[in-house]
Amino acid sequence: MRIHRALARAGIASRRKAEELVAAGRVRVNGAVARTGQSVDPAQDVITVDGKAVARPVKPTWVVLHKPAGVLTSRPDKSDRRTVFELVPDVPGLTYVGRLDYLTEGVLLLTTDGEAAHRLTHPSSEIERMYVVTVRGDVPSAVRMARAGIELEDGFVKPVAVEAVQGADRQWLLTLTIREGRNREIRRLCEALGLEVRRLVRTQFGPVRLGALPPGASRPLTAKELTALAALGRTLQEPSG
Repeated sequence: MRIHRALARAGIASRRKAEELVAAGRVRVNGAVARTGQSVDPAQDVITVDGKAVARPVKPTWVVLHKPAGVLTSRPDKSDRRTVFELVPDVPGLTYVGRLDYLTEGVLLLTTDGEAAHRLTHPSSEIERMYVVTVRGDVPSAVRMARAGIELEDGFVKPVAVEAVQGADRQWLLTLTIREGRNREIRRLCEALGLEVRRLVRTQFGPVRLGALPPGASRPLTAKELTALAALGRTLQEPSG
């Protein structure tokens, strides 16, 4: 990888600051002054900044959290509201892979691999996300409209799949699968369809499913899930055309 990326991955500085360190001649690779854009192998090369060795990279941490309702997807702020970081292991550099709004529940991935998090949530990734929404309203008509697609204020939305099952107390379970990650997309879609959202749960993000994980609990990703995410990451890095 490029030297500035290796420094950023090691937590030395942001990519831009890392480029400045290299340009200033403060970075060495195997004793030689590093060059801007130079490729390195952080697992093999000895990299120093101002004479201090840069720690070799460790395997990224990946966890999935069953985010409960009423928890912020953010770092702690000045309010007393809980955040997702109070529910997962305290790992330096851990960041979330896309947001879930305050009242939305379900699958939330967190990782120390910031670049992978960016790739997986970029609009071009088109990774499938599945949601189960408890709603009230004219669901049969809403299903027909959703399958045809509907225009929101930030663009046209056509779910990959739409299914509905009638429940008790005039409520329906509406399952929506989308490939976008727009802000509050499912809630805005339901509003445009004339539906009242009573509960919203993301049950799947890419290859990672919620399963029987209880609300507020987290677990490491399985080897199978990590392999599937790594394959997605390689695909997203491939140039198109």
